[in-house]
Amino acid sequence: MNIKVGIITASDKGYAGERKDESGPEIKRIVEEKGYEVIAAKICSDDIDMLKEALIDFSDHVGCDLILTTGGTGFTPRDNTPEATMAVVEKLTPGFGEAMRAESMKITPRGMLSRATSGIRGRTLIINLPGSVKAARECLNAVIDALGHAVEMINGGGECASRFNEKK
Repeated sequence: MNIKVGIITASDKGYAGERKDESGPEIKRIVEEKGYEVIAAKICSDDIDMLKEALIDFSDHVGCDLILTTGGTGFTPRDNTPEATMAVVEKLTPGFGEAMRAESMKITPRGMLSRATSGIRGRTLIINLPGSVKAARECLNAVIDALGHAVEMINGGGECASRFNEKK
């Protein structure tokens, strides 16, 4: 299955041209190595309405199967990515955030500070990744092997618990 990916970077400084986006290109490199196709990428400010608009556009109009966001998952007043995601999804998929936090906790106790969330909008899976290149890479690698099957299931294929239904 060809997975079409959109990448949204949430960064006030990146949006203003004051900081180079390094996480977005690293995410692109990783998913392309997996064989996925990046069809859209955008840098937004941390404004919740701008983030919601980008998520809706990539899902409903661009036709992304998977949207990966980077940035805006921390505790600062301008970190709004999880709220934007929760506002536009129809179903939450908490396992991705749990897996990423568990992996991060192996590296640093600060991994628990991530508020990253994920969910499904229509036929699009949306996953929030941290903003730092290192953390985005670590978290994406923690979940990447489940993404293809998740997208397949969202589009009506596969069975989540098929191995549990086998006769012994």
